[in-house]
Amino acid sequence: MEASKEKIKIIKLEDLPKQIGKEIHVDGEAIALFHLTNGEVQAIGSRCPHAGGPLAEGIVSGGFVFCPLHNRKISLLTGKVQAPDDGCVTVYETEIIDGYVHITV
Repeated sequence: MEASKEKIKIIKLEDLPKQIGKEIHVDGEAIALFHLTNGEVQAIGSRCPHAGGPLAEGIVSGGFVFCPLHNRKISLLTGKVQAPDDGCVTVYETEIIDGYVHITV
C-alpha cells in the first residue's frame, strides 16, 4: 500500500527569486525549489545523483539546472540527467495557493 502524500506550505512566492535555487528540508529530505522565468515553480531532490552536488546552487537555464560540481544537466520537469550522463532525482509536485508555494511529499 502506497503511503499517502501530503501537501506542505513552503514559502511565499514573492520570497522566491526567479532563476535562483533555494534548498529546503522536509522530513529529512533536501529539496531544491526553482522559480522559473515563466512563473512556474519546480521542486526536485537537491542532490545530484552523480556526486551529491547541491543542485539548489546550480545554474538554471530553461527547464534545466546544471550541477555546480560537474555540470550535469538535469531536467526540472522529469528529474532525469541529460545523456550521455545518466541518473535521476525525485521530482515533487508544486502548486501556488493564495500566493504561497506548496509541494506534495
